[in-house]
Amino acid sequence: MKLNSIKTDKAFDYGYLLKRIWPYIKPVMLRIIIGFSLAIPLGLLDGATAFVLKPYIDIVINGNTYAYKGFTLTRDILAAIIPWAIILFAVVQGLLKYLNSYLTDWISVKISNSVKEDLFKKLVYLDSKFYDENSSGLVISRFLSDPDIASRNVVESIKTLITAFTSSLGLIAVLLYNSWKLAFVGVVVLVCAFIPVSLIRKKVKSVSNASMVVGGGMTTNVNETYHGNKIISGYCLQEDIYSKFKGQIRQLFDLSMSLTKRAGWLSPIMYFIASIGVAIVMAVGNHLIITGEMSTGSLASFITSLLLLYKPIKTLGSTLTSMQTIFVSMNRVFELFDLQPEITNAKNAKELINVENNITFENVFFEYEKNKPVLKNVSFEVKKGEILALVGNSGGGKSTIVNLIPRFYDITSGSIKIDGEDIRNFTLNSLRKHISEVFQDNFLFSGTIRDNILMGKKDATDEEIKKAVQAAHLDEFIETLENGIDTIIGERGATLSGGQRQRVAIARAMIKNAPILILDEATSALDNKSEAIVQKALENLIAGRTVFVIAHRLSTIKNADKIAVINEGQLVEMGSHHELMQIENGQYKYLYEMQFAKEDLEPAQ
Repeated sequence: MKLNSIKTDKAFDYGYLLKRIWPYIKPVMLRIIIGFSLAIPLGLLDGATAFVLKPYIDIVINGNTYAYKGFTLTRDILAAIIPWAIILFAVVQGLLKYLNSYLTDWISVKISNSVKEDLFKKLVYLDSKFYDENSSGLVISRFLSDPDIASRNVVESIKTLITAFTSSLGLIAVLLYNSWKLAFVGVVVLVCAFIPVSLIRKKVKSVSNASMVVGGGMTTNVNETYHGNKIISGYCLQEDIYSKFKGQIRQLFDLSMSLTKRAGWLSPIMYFIASIGVAIVMAVGNHLIITGEMSTGSLASFITSLLLLYKPIKTLGSTLTSMQTIFVSMNRVFELFDLQPEITNAKNAKELINVENNITFENVFFEYEKNKPVLKNVSFEVKKGEILALVGNSGGGKSTIVNLIPRFYDITSGSIKIDGEDIRNFTLNSLRKHISEVFQDNFLFSGTIRDNILMGKKDATDEEIKKAVQAAHLDEFIETLENGIDTIIGERGATLSGGQRQRVAIARAMIKNAPILILDEATSALDNKSEAIVQKALENLIAGRTVFVIAHRLSTIKNADKIAVINEGQLVEMGSHHELMQIENGQYKYLYEMQFAKEDLEPAQ
């Protein structure tokens, strides 16, 4: 599936999102409850200052005395108590904020890490087709950035909503305590200020999706610049690459500004509506004071509460707006979880124990894209221990054939069989354990030479490693290194030469000791000296195995038991070198004379 084609249709289906995120919330639910419980008094304490303004102004400032059923509060008592009460409220609120923030960060990181772990597990099991269809930048963005936005921010946002909501309730209680008439006016006005938030959901969704695609393109650009730096320098492409990135930056800027134009007016509108509310409250409050229905302290406490209430209301608005982006990211994360590899184990798949007789292609058709066949009715047999060389023009389907054997892709029709059993009836793991690959550009992972060799067999003994190193002609090179086989080789084996990387890959295949070997242009990118060493290593690797080899060097081709000529997806000729050379106007003979004759060092017969 192409990631940039995902529509995020359920970005605002909150029941669906909650159901999908619940497995990650459930293990930390107790801490979430504690964190949310702390958010309630944290919000309620916002009204403490406004609440004490009424007695402070009415009693301390104006000199009134408060008496209720024999209990009396004088100016002196309140003047002493109120400042310390405010300090106590601040200390308690500060402690609650610290505990709440710590819990929130712990929960957020825990959920985010759990989501990332499961997503990465999904990623490593996806098919080659998925990687063909999606750029590295888009994959990185979708599998790393979205989980962070969705998982780490959602708990923080919900906590903020709870704090803002409880703060609003506390302040509304103060409003009602002072005057229910004014409270009604103030709350209605502030609710009106809150309504515009719901109007920008769809715009947030579309901009977020578009930004994801552009952001993925930028990551791809940086990734390609890193790995293709020599080509960029050699072909003087710096300005072109820079212009491409600059265009992406501008596109991202335009998208950001597009959202700002639609969401940016929320704050000034809310300010404007709130100011109308304050003005109305002040006008009505003045009337209530004149008529004796309200004290000066009550009005001051009310207006302070109303102004303080604007902050949580604004927080609610901005948080809900940002949560639209979180929901879009969350939806994209769950869509990644819904991706299913096209190549899976068949029901009741069996274990491949050994290759006893042969490997056959029977009427194999294959296409990467629908109705664009790459292989057409290909049939041949390779017996155990034979070497089959695949030759033909570039793009004819040679690499496709060898990629079908370990089921990197599945055929469109026909069958590929090992000892008469369709390979789709074997488990993927058991099939692939019987196959080793050495490619033209072998990928080495960051780490040591030993780490990369052991990928062929994780529990290999030191003696097995030593034999593999010797057979791959790596021993002399390793002896020159200060840390020997434990030398760090850098990302993609950057510190090694092409020939050295190939020999590490051969050692990796050697230690795996699989009965089927695929060699895809394993020496084509090497100079003559490196090729000679690698060729010796390959001869050790080939011995006793069933081999499929794509090569352009004469020695490998001529020594093959069978040579298959593949042209435009069809098998046009097959036989030994001698047999194919006897075919007048044959394609192999033509290729041999055109491409291989100069490398033939044997005297003419």
